[in-house]
Amino acid sequence: MPADLSGTWNLLCSDNFEGYMLALGIDFATRKIAKMLKPQKVIEQNGDSFTIHTYSSLRNYLVKFKVGEEFDEDNKGLDNRKCKSLVIWDNDRLTCVQKGEKQNRGWTHWIEGDKLHLEMFCEGQVCKQTFQRA
Repeated sequence: MPADLSGTWNLLCSDNFEGYMLALGIDFATRKIAKMLKPQKVIEQNGDSFTIHTYSSLRNYLVKFKVGEEFDEDNKGLDNRKCKSLVIWDNDRLTCVQKGEKQNRGWTHWIEGDKLHLEMFCEGQVCKQTFQRA
């Protein structure tokens, strides 16, 4: 049975966020500000339907999707690119593949112990983030 990712999660640590943002082509000033932020994620899960809010003092981001159904994703406020996204369950990991201008792009969420983990990847760069329940 897939994991329940629901909850409010605060960022504890982030590894290689700079490299990931460089791969996305995010400008220098935005990268410097973004590295200092401690975003909060609010995940609402109803079966295979998800709403994920990411809140920070710089920008907020919202994505809604249903597992197994491709959707158009507008990354406005992130790298401002549009892509086709498909989210699937890979055992207890929620994995998204984003097809668009950038190659090998996507993310994976999973829970280990009492922590939410997120790996974001793009063009060979991988950013690993760990969140704790608020």
